[in-house]
Formats: sequence, structure tokens, C-alpha cells
Amino acid sequence: MMLRRAISGSIYVLSGAIGFLAFLYPFFTPLQGQSSMVTGHSQDAPIVTVALVALSLIALLIELQGQAISAKTVAMLGVLVAITSVLRFIEVVIPAPGGFSPVFAPVILVGYVFGGRFGFLMGTFTLLASALVTGGVGPWLPYQMYAAGWVGMSAGWLGWLVRRGPKRHGDAGRTMVRGLEVLLLCVLGFIWGLLFGAIMNIFFWPLATGPADQTWSAGTGLVETLSRYGVFYLATSLGWDLVRAVGNAALILLLGAPVVRALMRFRQRFQFEAIPDA
Repeated sequence: MMLRRAISGSIYVLSGAIGFLAFLYPFFTPLQGQSSMVTGHSQDAPIVTVALVALSLIALLIELQGQAISAKTVAMLGVLVAITSVLRFIEVVIPAPGGFSPVFAPVILVGYVFGGRFGFLMGTFTLLASALVTGGVGPWLPYQMYAAGWVGMSAGWLGWLVRRGPKRHGDAGRTMVRGLEVLLLCVLGFIWGLLFGAIMNIFFWPLATGPADQTWSAGTGLVETLSRYGVFYLATSLGWDLVRAVGNAALILLLGAPVVRALMRFRQRFQFEAIPDA
């Protein structure tokens, strides 16, 4: 069991390293000046997508052989991904304001209950399935999958920290803990509403053209690069991402407690062992 867990963890680490490099490598290659992000990432996006999906499936198969995950839980993952993908289809049919999307709240709640690795799979497969459903397949897709996976993984880490905290007994104690959980999840959802956009901007920002104080150029130092990106983000993305952040927090505030209770019951029924580390 320990060997399987170590191998599985190594796969998640490798997957994360690939994602990290995929976002950052344009800063070290002569891609700036490409006509668009489509041409700039037309060759690497399929490779990153295949690597991410393959590693995720391998990790899932390895954990399926151990005690951390069961066939029923894998089936539930598929159902949850399908349901969340439908939410994104509704979003396409009835566009929401700004950058709001209903898919992030379920990813956060599922990751919180079932752990970081399960949350990572939930995020990546949700974005993949929803892109296939809505026709949103493009060079941006693997980067969206990675960012959504990190959303679910961080929620799993939060769940791990909360479960390690002091236990309160009795109805009043459980109510207090549940309220604190929802508050923490709202804060996490708000932060990721901003952070998701900030991360996704990096996907195309090194290729962008525009005012000198908002674009990257080779040879720019780290401080100057961060300053330019900050100006770019404030000018182009902050308002859009704030809508997503507020929407995430509002959905979690409204539905977080009942959804967490329902998922907890499923987790206990399937005897799922949450594994937050990656």
C-alpha cells in the first residue's frame, strides 16, 4: 500500500511539474510576437493535454489497486464530473456576467471532502469533459485543466487541515465547525476566483503585444516582470475575475453546507480514505 501511494504521489508531482513548466516555458523561448495564443501554443497544447490525461489515468488506476479509492468512488467521480460539465453547458447557453462559472464551487467542495488527489482529478476531468460538451477545445484547454486541478487539490489540503484541527462534540460544536468550514471554503473560492484568472493570463501573456509597461520582453528582470504583469492584470482582468470570485463565494455560502454533508455521507459509505498530499 505504501509503495502504491508513493508511486501515485510521484505521478501527481510529475504532473504538477509538467504543468508548471508548461506555463513558464514561453518566458524562455522566442515565442513573443506570435500572431495569437493559438499559433503560439498550437504545437505544445496537444502534448501537454495528452501528458496530463495519461498521468491522471495512471494515478487513478494505481490508487484503484489499493485501499485509497474504490470502483464505486471512481464511478462517483464520473457522475460528479458529468454533472459539473452540464453546469458549464448551462453557462454557455445562458451566459453569466463577467468571469463567473458555476463549475468551480463543485470542484472545491468535492476536493474538500475527498482529498487533494481526488480534487485534482475532479478539476482536470471536469474541464476536459465540459470543453468537449461545449466545444471549448483549444490550446488553452490543458492550462485550464491544470488550473482547475490545482483548485481541487488546494481544497483537499484545506479539508485535511480542518480535519486535523480540534474536534468539537455535540450539536452546537458540530454547527460551529460546519459554519467555520463554509466560511473557509467561501474564502478559498474567492481567492481562486482571482487566482484562476491570474494563472490563466500567464498562458498567453508572454506572447502578448501592447504597451511596454504591460507586456513582457526578453531580458526583463523578475521585479520588473512582476510589475508589468501587475499593471496588465489590473487593466485587463481584475474586474472580470472579481465577478468569478464573488460568484464562487456566493455559491459556496448558499450550497456549501448541504453539499458537504451529502458528500461526507458518500465518503463514509464508500469507506474512502482522503489523501490530500500530492
